[in-house]
Amino acid sequence: MKWAVLGGGLTGITLANLLLKHGHEVVVLEKETEIGGLCRSITESGFTFDIGGSHIIFSRDTGALSLMHDALGENRGERDRNTKIFYKGRYIRYPFENGLYELPKEDCFFCINEFIKTLIAVEKGELPPPETFRDWIYYTFGRGIAETYMIPYNEKIWNYPADRMSLHWVDGRIPRPPVEDVVRSAIGIETEGYTHQSHFSYPETGGIEALVRALAAPLGDRVKTGYTVQSVSRADDGFLISDGAKTVRADRCISTIPLQALLPALSDVPDGVARAVADLKYNSLCCICIGVRGEVPPFSWLYVPENDLGAFNRVSFPSNFSTRVAPEGHSSILVEITYNEGDTISRMTDEEITGHALKGLALMGIAAEKDVAFTKVVHQTYAYVVYDLGYQETIRTVRDFFAEREIDLVGRFSEFEYLNMDGCIRHAIDFVRGRA
Repeated sequence: MKWAVLGGGLTGITLANLLLKHGHEVVVLEKETEIGGLCRSITESGFTFDIGGSHIIFSRDTGALSLMHDALGENRGERDRNTKIFYKGRYIRYPFENGLYELPKEDCFFCINEFIKTLIAVEKGELPPPETFRDWIYYTFGRGIAETYMIPYNEKIWNYPADRMSLHWVDGRIPRPPVEDVVRSAIGIETEGYTHQSHFSYPETGGIEALVRALAAPLGDRVKTGYTVQSVSRADDGFLISDGAKTVRADRCISTIPLQALLPALSDVPDGVARAVADLKYNSLCCICIGVRGEVPPFSWLYVPENDLGAFNRVSFPSNFSTRVAPEGHSSILVEITYNEGDTISRMTDEEITGHALKGLALMGIAAEKDVAFTKVVHQTYAYVVYDLGYQETIRTVRDFFAEREIDLVGRFSEFEYLNMDGCIRHAIDFVRGRA
């Protein structure tokens, strides 16, 4: 059987790799001249940056983790996570509820007092069940942690009001903190949250794209780059996929590309389906790649909830992931800003965005402009799936339509699910296991 995989990002390449191992004929059709999608990396002036946001390799899913580790082989380095939250000039232990003792005393009291009051109110049945993501944050963490960190940070990264977001996706992605850990942290007894992230892997060379390239190696010329899918149609018992110049025939079609890019390639799309795809919410991502002379703080990455410092929500330090992604005597910083077309960031030039990021880094004491040796700004149109209150009904309409067309959807922006790297790989593994 011949499978056509639309999209050569992590999901598409993993699917093709696994299908090939199962003895199937496969072709990958990728719009860009390079594979990788959100896991692409660039190397310029001796610096290597991941241009789809900072990526590391970790997972509770031992199967997905083994696949990634095996693919990288000897190119895999190991690191211990050292992650902080920058709050009022302090580096607070991550996750926030495990670092309460590092807060100013009044803030620490506010957080632990409201946490306990909320816990009692929930146990007494005095609080109604949450209906939105914002409700869930208050219901789970109390007003202190909610207003000090959780609400400002989440509204920054999602670039969307928390009270207009669904809460169906939260369980499993944002763990409920054990009560005893929160109390311990408030009185200065160190506790560890998100232990599955405490140790991670990262390619020694090539950035995160090295993982995608390792998975793509067995595929050879089965990966076609520069192929923009313009039409997908049925032919007998299979599919015809065209870029306007060449046509690929396949028995089955799997899409890993954004739904917003796939829909225009189809004919006779009902108005209701077109409206549903248009209604799906997502964020774009701006990555500011910065190379500096000298050292950077010894952190993996920082979360930045305060708006006064800048629009960025996360600052990572790739040169702390691998010593081989920056020239000798230099370090690297990756600043991430989520945005949407029409907002302030989207109207700024790359030079203005760079200046905005450097100003914030200077205010945080992380990097001085005089030490900057390299900058580059890269935009990703499709970065984060946003779960608005109408999401579940909207996505059901979309998925039913593609099921009727017998086009399989796998991956973050085809399934329209906020999947991390291990989630994308798990969905690819399960798909091939179930259908191939």
